[in-house]
Amino acid sequence: MRQRWTRLAERDLDEIAAYIGQDNPAAAARVVLELIDQVENLLPAHPAIGRPGRVVGTRELVIGELPYVIAYRVRGQDLEILRVLHTSRRWPEDL
Repeated sequence: MRQRWTRLAERDLDEIAAYIGQDNPAAAARVVLELIDQVENLLPAHPAIGRPGRVVGTRELVIGELPYVIAYRVRGQDLEILRVLHTSRRWPEDL
């Protein structure tokens, strides 16, 4: 299964790293690597593992040990990562 990160999802990762990195650069790297690992290793093997998304046609992978949700869409053999959002953020109406 091919993975593609949208620009918004890539920007989300950059913002997560910058925010956490202000206080703890090592923790920022660990968090971002864990999020990427979930996408690269878990989602391709189990694309339906995420709950149905709040936006039609999407799914959401809740990262249990981290306060983040990965919004994604499966189209055939393509896995499109739409956003990576903190659970305390207001969910966008459109991804």
